[in-house]
Amino acid sequence: MSRAAVFVDRDGTLIEESGYLNALSRLIFYPFTVDAVRQLNLGGFAVVMITNQAGIARGIVPEAFVGAAHRHIEERMRAGGAHIDAFYYCPHHPDGTVAALRTTCECRKPQPGLLLRAARELDLDLTRSFMVGDRLHDLEAGRTAGTRTVMVRTGYGAAEERTENPAMRPDAVADNIAGAAAWILQNRR
Repeated sequence: MSRAAVFVDRDGTLIEESGYLNALSRLIFYPFTVDAVRQLNLGGFAVVMITNQAGIARGIVPEAFVGAAHRHIEERMRAGGAHIDAFYYCPHHPDGTVAALRTTCECRKPQPGLLLRAARELDLDLTRSFMVGDRLHDLEAGRTAGTRTVMVRTGYGAAEERTENPAMRPDAVADNIAGAAAWILQNRR
C-alpha cells in the first residue's frame, strides 16, 4: 500500500531563508526542525524535501553544493533521530544564465512535477499527503498534485499568508514546521 508523505520546502521552512545558499556556514536550522521531522517519521510519514534551486541556473550556486547541503541536512537529522526520505530539487529557471538550465520546466514549483515524480518513485499516496512551505508557489504545487497544504509563517510565510486569493489559501497555517507537524499528525486521513 502506498505511504502518505509530508513534502517540505527547504529554505524558510526547514532552515532559515538566506537568499541563495552557497556556503554551509549559512545553512542554519530552526531549533524545532529536527524534532518536527522526527515526529513526522514516528507518525509513519515519508518526509520528502522539494526545493527550487534557481541559483544553479543563475550560475550563483554550484550544483555539487546543493548535494553537499542536503548531505549536511541529513547528517543533522540523523544525529537528532530523524531522517528525510528523499531530496528533490529543480535546478532550472527561465531566466537562468546557464544555457542548459534556462528553461520553463515541470519540476519548478508552482508546477507539481517534483511531487509527482517523488510519488511515482517512492510509491506515495498524494491524496493522503501534505505539502508544507512558506511560499504560495509551494502550496500551489501541493494543491495541483492533490495534497493538502500547510503554510508556515517562517521565511516568507508571514508576508505571503496575507494573500487575498481564496484559491491559494492553505488548509492550515502554522507558526513553523513544528506547528505544521502537529496539525498534520492530528489531521491525517
